[in-house]
Amino acid sequence: MLSTKSLKERIATADYFQGYAYSYPHKTAYRAFKKPYSMQEVWQNEDKSALFLYLHVPFCEMRCGFCNLFTVANPKEGLYNPFIEQLKIQSEVTAQALGDFKVARAALGGGTPTYLSLEELEALFSILKNDWNLAPEQIPTMVEASPKTLTEEKMAFLKEAGVTRLSMGVQSFIEEETKALGRPQNPKDLMHAIELLQRFNFPITNLDLIYGVQNQTPDSWKYSLETTVSYQPEEIFLYPLYVRPLTGLGKKSSHQEWTDFRIRLYRIGRDYLLANGYEQKSMRLFKRKNSVLADQPAYHAQENGMVGLGVGARSYTKNLHYSSEYAVGSKSIKPIIQNFNQMTAQDFNQVPYGVILNDEEQKRRYIIKSLCEGSGLSYARYQAFFNSKVMSDFPELAQLFDLGFCQDNDTGTYLNEEGHEHEDIIGPWLYSENTIQKSESFSLV
Repeated sequence: MLSTKSLKERIATADYFQGYAYSYPHKTAYRAFKKPYSMQEVWQNEDKSALFLYLHVPFCEMRCGFCNLFTVANPKEGLYNPFIEQLKIQSEVTAQALGDFKVARAALGGGTPTYLSLEELEALFSILKNDWNLAPEQIPTMVEASPKTLTEEKMAFLKEAGVTRLSMGVQSFIEEETKALGRPQNPKDLMHAIELLQRFNFPITNLDLIYGVQNQTPDSWKYSLETTVSYQPEEIFLYPLYVRPLTGLGKKSSHQEWTDFRIRLYRIGRDYLLANGYEQKSMRLFKRKNSVLADQPAYHAQENGMVGLGVGARSYTKNLHYSSEYAVGSKSIKPIIQNFNQMTAQDFNQVPYGVILNDEEQKRRYIIKSLCEGSGLSYARYQAFFNSKVMSDFPELAQLFDLGFCQDNDTGTYLNEEGHEHEDIIGPWLYSENTIQKSESFSLV
């Protein structure tokens, strides 16, 4: 069963921004297990032929006012220095526990991986090569960056290493707006970073923008859109501003109702990108139509596992998701990093914290990721994976068709333009009551 409240009832609240379903269940639904699992137990029965390898760097040069990611700004030596050495231990233990595996995609996120020095980035890629047989030039490999942390030397290394996608958070091309976001951004640093991106010409360049900023106007939003499109990145993400508890903006803001303003800017952004050579893949993701990308190894986020390395990273198997403990405030994140820096090989072989997904939760996750990440919900793949039919399992999905949010194609169904506009309502509508209750009872610190 889906939510007791119909989708139409949820839409009637007039709040288009009820939750970003980028991961289900969210870490706020994770808890300590009564007894830790061993890494071998967790992975022994999994299909490891097409894994996503994710490495989390929990450091940044600044903590943006909207950020609720697991990261600290300008860490002191006690947090920062042991990180690489600990990562080596964790990586070796994890790779050995998995046994035979193949990595189909990889990503370095955070935090800001390019906050690290050139030597430290080289050390990370050595770990990936030695323990995971990772050749970035052979599989899609993504690195996240920020304007202030990009240098010519780092870019040259990432290009030579075979990184295929470089993603950078611009947020806005107007200095007053980035200040309002709690991330002062020198225009010279931004333009230098974009010049580097153009010069090194990665196969995929992605730029992120945010709408709904204090004092932002339709004209200023159009200026950031036009400037971004002028650089012709292969991908553009448009993020609505969310003000979340314990973030910099969350501590200062009274969370005034600005839904109408944000949805107006969303429509301006969507319509502008669609009219200027981009196609919409999800509420947030737009891809340039004429970009030519190399064939990629098969990876399906709904079906294949993910291995997370580094404190703050999460890992997925079919029925168990796990990570280090979750926090948002820096005072709570720092002890978790300190604990990571003291862990032994034996500690890294234990999985003490996460969530078990029963059959229903696995199906919900499959549907959410299929619809809200743009790949579409394949009826045949769903049936092959679960040995059941999606519309029999969740007949309430017919509400998406009744409201005109979905279209069928030869393989299944996908959200149309109207559906994408309502993604941040549809995603939370698909959450189970049990997951909602666990997340709401989580003590966020």
